[in-house]
Amino acid sequence: MSGADGDGTNDRVERAVAEDLEARRHLWPARTRRAGRAERDTAATEEGTRALPPHELPAEEPARHADPTANRPPRWLPRALAMAALTVFVAIGVWNAMSSLSGLLVNLLIAFFVALALEPMVLGLVRHGWRRGAAAAVALLGTIVVVIVVMALFGNLFVQQLVELFGAIPEAYASVTAWIEGHFDVVVPGSDEVLDEIVSQWGQDVASGALLVGVTLVSGVFAALTIGLVTYYLLAAGPRFRAAICRYLTPNRQTEVLRLWEITQAKVSDFISSRVVLAAFCTVATGIFLLIARVPYALPLALFTGLVSQFVPTIGTYLGGALPAVVALTSNGLTTALVVVAFVIAYQQVENLYLSPKVSAQALEMNPAVSFVAVLAFGAVFGALGAFLALPVAATIQAVGNTYLRRHELVASPMLADPGHGGRADHGGEGAPER
Repeated sequence: MSGADGDGTNDRVERAVAEDLEARRHLWPARTRRAGRAERDTAATEEGTRALPPHELPAEEPARHADPTANRPPRWLPRALAMAALTVFVAIGVWNAMSSLSGLLVNLLIAFFVALALEPMVLGLVRHGWRRGAAAAVALLGTIVVVIVVMALFGNLFVQQLVELFGAIPEAYASVTAWIEGHFDVVVPGSDEVLDEIVSQWGQDVASGALLVGVTLVSGVFAALTIGLVTYYLLAAGPRFRAAICRYLTPNRQTEVLRLWEITQAKVSDFISSRVVLAAFCTVATGIFLLIARVPYALPLALFTGLVSQFVPTIGTYLGGALPAVVALTSNGLTTALVVVAFVIAYQQVENLYLSPKVSAQALEMNPAVSFVAVLAFGAVFGALGAFLALPVAATIQAVGNTYLRRHELVASPMLADPGHGGRADHGGEGAPER
């Protein structure tokens, strides 16, 4: 019984093996055919790829990383973004701070140039045995006293003439009204009616303007105090202030800074000298004209015009010519006043186009065209202060360039000299090479 069972089991195993072999024989051709087709497709693709030009080859797909963290941003990116945002906020804060401190910076700049202008006076007193602090105080206070005396003398005259002018307005208006009514047969409102209309329409604006003028005066007083104190500290410190700056620099840098300081001080002093010369020319010319025109107070008015027109930037010309015109109007009449205004305008044109460039060229060693363009450019960019400081700043820049920039021998060319000079430029002055 056991032998029969064993034979049956063997038969079943053999039949299963035979059926499996038969199934594999049926599947093998299909697999072979699929593998052959895949090989032929691959070969055709490679052949077609080799036949294509390089610019038409299909782009390879980037390999896919198995690492899931590969697509994450780098670790330094958040920190870089935070630093960039912080930099932007700091820059905005600095810009707002500079805008708020612009007035203070302007006052400091004015004080620096005033200190440079008064430095020769302080040095003169120190050479005569004065202590530097006392010499600085005397130089600064003496300058302030001179300015106050001039303003008091001519300010009083200006106010008196201005009051007389306003007092003469109703009479002048009445005469003009009578002339218009007599020639054109029209009715002109009286002065009282015009005054009431002006007050009703512009009274609020006048009150606001008066308040603004008061605030401006207070701000001007504080600015003057700031400039005066900083100027005194700079003058009193003197060499100690320069030593404090140079202590943080290397010896070579110290030499360059001190040389630049010396050049700037020399150019500012030359600028003040040129202003004094131009003020003298203006005073003499205006005085002669006012004497010929029989305008009262001719000599003090001429001195006022010369000083104000040279040392008050931009509007100094108009302020200097306004007072003689007002005095002429109240004392001599409208015709004389118009003649004075015409003279002031004509003289300023002559001074701007001829005298000022020539004097600046001699005192500051600048080309007249360069000095004229420098005043226009600095005035357009920095306003009245820029126009006033344009010449010393431009002269300093030119002197620094002449000191540190290398110059070369000029070639022989007719373009470098006028005919009759041998076709070669003069080797002196600005075109001279360094020796």
